[in-house]
Amino acid sequence: MNAVRGELSKLRSLPSTWAAVAVGLAAPTVIAILNSSSLRNTGRTSTDVGYQELAFGVVGAIILGVVLASSEYVTEGEDSAAGRQIVASLTVVPSRTRLLAAKIVALTIATTVLAIVASALTLLSVHVILGYDVAIPRALGIIVYWVLTSMLAFGITVLARNGIVPLAVLILNTSVVSVTFLLTKLTPLAAYFPDLAGARMFVGKMAVPVELSPVAGGLVMTAWVVAVLLAAFVLFSRRDA
Repeated sequence: MNAVRGELSKLRSLPSTWAAVAVGLAAPTVIAILNSSSLRNTGRTSTDVGYQELAFGVVGAIILGVVLASSEYVTEGEDSAAGRQIVASLTVVPSRTRLLAAKIVALTIATTVLAIVASALTLLSVHVILGYDVAIPRALGIIVYWVLTSMLAFGITVLARNGIVPLAVLILNTSVVSVTFLLTKLTPLAAYFPDLAGARMFVGKMAVPVELSPVAGGLVMTAWVVAVLLAAFVLFSRRDA
């Protein structure tokens, strides 16, 4: 537990963490308010309003996952007090497996809290404007999606030992151009990428060639995350700090 508390304290001290919180809370809420107002003015309906916006808000979870891993290797800049943090971290927690496990637990706690607050703000805004009730199973799916996405971002960053590429690729795919969605036009297998499969936990309508139930989509995404984290554990335990 001391290792987990230490990682939570470290996460709170990083300026990028608060940027992630701001993006995670503001982006889906503001977009949902704008989209809900547009639907009300035009008289149209959408069962996915609020939920789709939270799929964009997952950028906050991505930043948390990337920063918690990449801050260990930053040698200069705002996320590094002095030198490479990984040396100090391994001095305090010599077991690499324990250190990585503590980071994952801390990340899970932080992302869960962020996802709950973001979902509450976004879905409450939709309820106030359109009167739509919150579908609890879909709301829970959003929280699971955010947590799994943050873990995926964390695992990829541990493998890369650099946050720039994972952050750019994951954010672009989530909020600018969904490469995985475009790939579904070439092969139905692309529907099994973690972001698309996981989105089935809360998005009702998706123009993809493979239909997955919320449970199946969640299991597919979980399998991806487990595979990436296992690879991260193996590589982290074997290579030099």
